Amino acid sequence: MRSDANIAGPMTDPVPGPRSESFGGDVSRETLPPMDDTPIGRAAQLAVEALGRAGEGLPRPAQTRVMVVANQKGGVGKTTTTVNLAASLALHGARVLVIDLDPQGNASTALGIDHHADVPSIYDVLVESRPLSEVVQPVLDVEGLFCAPATIDLAGAEIELVSLVARESRLQRAIEAYEQPLDYVLIDCPPSLGLLTVNALVAGAEVVIPIQCEYYALEGLGQLLKNVDLVRAHLNPKLHVSTILLTMYDGRTRLAAQVADEVRTHFGKEVLRTSIPRSVRISEAPSYGQTVLTYDPGSSGALSYLEAAREMALRGAEGTNEHDQHSMSEGIQ
Repeated sequence: MRSDANIAGPMTDPVPGPRSESFGGDVSRETLPPMDDTPIGRAAQLAVEALGRAGEGLPRPAQTRVMVVANQKGGVGKTTTTVNLAASLALHGARVLVIDLDPQGNASTALGIDHHADVPSIYDVLVESRPLSEVVQPVLDVEGLFCAPATIDLAGAEIELVSLVARESRLQRAIEAYEQPLDYVLIDCPPSLGLLTVNALVAGAEVVIPIQCEYYALEGLGQLLKNVDLVRAHLNPKLHVSTILLTMYDGRTRLAAQVADEVRTHFGKEVLRTSIPRSVRISEAPSYGQTVLTYDPGSSGALSYLEAAREMALRGAEGTNEHDQHSMSEGIQ
């Protein structure tokens, strides 16, 4: 997939303007006048620039890392994690593709990508065997970030895929046939374990599991890990859980600390040191068709996702050791 070929198709047009302009406009809807004219805005911009400088030395992966963001439990921050990690990696200089595999299309919305019924989408790739390059769109707010959107048609894809040949590996073949150079592919899965999620697990090598710091955080994860086991045993021997990210962390509550300790006990080194705080800014950003990185780059949520992406990139460069998924599954039951 990685190649030096010139960018073609929907990715031909460069993202307008230099990257620094992503932070120059009315980024924070609660900060007026514009960010550059206020002390808080200038401090926020300096913080982001400092993290950007820290990220300049991030290594690029030797080959494209295909990462599946999955958790059958709803409301844990899968889509939020997908788009903000993707934007963070792109701001660190990587070329990143987000594949929106959730029929709700929330990742497409958060990235400002049009995904009405007539837009070429990942549905056409899975069901109609359309080349992935024909549906990918650039994200205008973030240079180096691209999205394959989801439309409402994807809601019926589970049924339509049943009768198709090689139904579990159609996304894998589409990604392998994609000729543009990419450092990361992040796949946003629906909150279920159906054929769409199976397609993602077959296509990816790494599973990223967001876990909210709430009661019942680990409930249901045993079944997800069993499915990872099954896919690895029968369809994709490279698949492993590489990253656990704690989301919605509220340091004011004892419960959040207890859940974080429990998750770290179960998963150990897979858990990122960085946790994502509960943040109004993170929740507000999608309503403006933005990630929190462009909506309010100085917020705690934006800085946390930048640091989480940096940690994830550095871990990938160090190499991933094989993990015993079976023992993980037994520990969660």
